[in-house]
Amino acid sequence: MRGTGGAGTGGTRGGGGGGANLLALRSHNAALVLDLLRTAGADGISRLELAERTGLTPQAVSKITARLREDGLAAEAGRRASTGGKPRTVLRLVPEAGHAVGVHLDRDEVRAVLVDLRGTVVGERRAPLDLGSGARAVLTAVTEAVRETVAGVLPAGPLTRAGSPLGARGVREAVGEVRSAGVGSARDAAAEARDSMPLARPGSPLGVGVALPGPLDHARGVLHRVTGFPEWDGFPLREALAERLGVPVVVDKDTNAAALGLAAGGEGGSFAYLHLGTGLGAGLVIGGTVHRGARTGAGEFGHQVIQLDGPPCTCGDRGCVEALCLGAVARGDTAEAARVLGAGAANLVSLLDIDVVLLGGRTVSTAPEVFVRGVGTVLEARARRTGQEAVPVRVAAGGGRAVAVGAAQMVLGPVFGRGGG
Repeated sequence: MRGTGGAGTGGTRGGGGGGANLLALRSHNAALVLDLLRTAGADGISRLELAERTGLTPQAVSKITARLREDGLAAEAGRRASTGGKPRTVLRLVPEAGHAVGVHLDRDEVRAVLVDLRGTVVGERRAPLDLGSGARAVLTAVTEAVRETVAGVLPAGPLTRAGSPLGARGVREAVGEVRSAGVGSARDAAAEARDSMPLARPGSPLGVGVALPGPLDHARGVLHRVTGFPEWDGFPLREALAERLGVPVVVDKDTNAAALGLAAGGEGGSFAYLHLGTGLGAGLVIGGTVHRGARTGAGEFGHQVIQLDGPPCTCGDRGCVEALCLGAVARGDTAEAARVLGAGAANLVSLLDIDVVLLGGRTVSTAPEVFVRGVGTVLEARARRTGQEAVPVRVAAGGGRAVAVGAAQMVLGPVFGRGGG
C-alpha cells in the first residue's frame, strides 16, 4: 500500500495528486505509518522499512514519526543491526496512547469493552437489558455501561486533544452530520432522553462503536424496524448517544461488527460469520471488506425462508432459518438446530463461494462442537453432490466478546487507515 503526497508536502516519491487536501494527506500517511507500527508489534520497525513499505520518502517518514512520538503514539523500541553504517533505531506503537469503546447491545444484555490501540481488551462491563424497554431506559443502560467500563482504566491525559485522529472537532462533526439528516419525531425522542453529563474529558476514548440487531442504516446511525422491536423504527441512535457521551459514535449491525473485528484480527479471505444467540444473523466479508449491500441490508441471513408455511418468525414471515433454529434450541434439540443452521450456511456458500464459515454467539458457545459438526456435515454433503471441496467450518475467535470488540474496531479502523469495514 503506497502513500500519496503532493509538491512541498514531504509526500511520496514522484509527487502527484495535485489539489488534494494537505491535512487529509497527512492524516492518510500517518495512518499508513501507524498501521505498520501496529502490525510490527513489540519488535518495532525502522524508519527505512516504513519508507519502503509505504512508498513515502525518508524525510516524510521522519516528519510523521516525529509527530507520532510527540503525540505519545510511538516510541523507540531499541536498535537493530544494520548491514552498513550505524544501527537503525526501531519504533513501536504505544498501545495505551489511545482507546476505543465497543458496545454490544443485545436483546437482553449490554456488554461494553474498552480496548487499546492494538485491540486488546483492558476493561469490560456486562449488564442485563430489555431492548424493548424504551429509548430512555436503553440509552441510560448503554451510557452507564460505557462510563463504568472507562472509569478507573483510562489515566487523565489528552487522548482527545486537538490533532488526535478524533477529537473535539470530530465530536461536533459526528453529531452535526446526523442532525442535518433529519429524522422527524424520532429526533425529539432522542433529545428528550439526553444526559447533561457528557463523558468527554481528559482521558476519554477516541469514540464508541455500538453494535445491535438490524436492520438499520449504518451510514446515518438510524435504526429501522429492528426484528422483534418495531418501535425503534426511525430512531437516531448515533445522534442520541453522541450527545449523551460527548464522543464520536458509530453504529452498525452486530454481525457486521463481529465480522469487521475478525478481519482486523487477521481472518483473511472471504468468509461468513454466523451469529446465533437471541437471534440469527450473518456478517459477510468479501475480499477483505465487510459487505453491507447498497441499502446496508446485507446479512439478514436468519430471515431466509427454507420451509414454506413453517413456524411464524418475529420478522412476520414463516419458515425462516432463525425461527426453525431457535425453535429447535428451545426444544433442547441442539443437533437439529445445527442441521438447520447448516442448511442456511450451505445456501450462503453456494451463492457467495466463500472460503470459510465462522460460528459465534451465546447459543453456539453452549455446544460449539455440536454446531461445528452439524454445520460441517451439511456443507460436506453439499460439496459431495457438486464435486467441490467442502468449505471449512470453525468457531470464530473472540468468544462472547466478538461483537463488542468488533464494535470497538469500527472506531479504531479509520485511525489505522482501514476505514469502518
